[in-house]
Amino acid sequence: MATSTKGEEEQKGGGGSSSSSSTIHAKTLLKSESLYHYILETSVDPREPECLRELRRISAAHPRGVMASAPDEVQFLGMLLKILNAKNTIEVGVFTGYSLLATALALPHDGKILALDTNRESYELGLPVIHKAGVAHKIDFREGPALPLLDQLLADEKNKGTLDFAFVDADKSNYLNYHERLVELVRVGGVIAYDNTLWGGTVAAPPDAPLSEPDRMLSEITRAFNSTVAADPRVEISHLSIADGLTLCRRLG
Repeated sequence: MATSTKGEEEQKGGGGSSSSSSTIHAKTLLKSESLYHYILETSVDPREPECLRELRRISAAHPRGVMASAPDEVQFLGMLLKILNAKNTIEVGVFTGYSLLATALALPHDGKILALDTNRESYELGLPVIHKAGVAHKIDFREGPALPLLDQLLADEKNKGTLDFAFVDADKSNYLNYHERLVELVRVGGVIAYDNTLWGGTVAAPPDAPLSEPDRMLSEITRAFNSTVAADPRVEISHLSIADGLTLCRRLG
């Protein structure tokens, strides 16, 4: 049973597959690399705060930098948070904190983010940038497996229905376990966002596709998650092809 978050999964070949275990993963599913760079150059780069750009560079220089969220995806999530008027959020899987910083910037001054990851060392690489951006007070980082921490929250009835938004980019084998808990923790109308839900496009690959064993396993896990969430009457979903696939689940009444 895996309860790892972002850092541990990369060692297993997930979280956006590592270069050592797969060659099929990219930060975008667009067929044209030049088109992706066009999006970044025209829409992301001119608007990206300097602190986010700095942390993006730090993340890219990390040996497992592929785990960082894509910049166009992060820009989208920042806008979504503002549309939701989000104030109370959670992030499962933090890595260096690139998407976490974007969330903190999008929240009001008294907004709060509960950030869960098994690897504090990676988070601390980005922490100086987060402090410099003046948003560290919004973040409550807790080191450890996510499921026990989520269960602790659920043990207190007062926590149910209090989250406006959740972002999940941790160990894919536990996505359904995270979902069961987060559906109770987000408010009606709140949104849960799941990253990597197209897994490099392998979810649509034929059975005889030449995939690495980690990618084949995680592709099957991702397909099972996608099917289950699509049929979940507690949420309405939108499955986006941004980055490596992003599924939004809006909790219904």
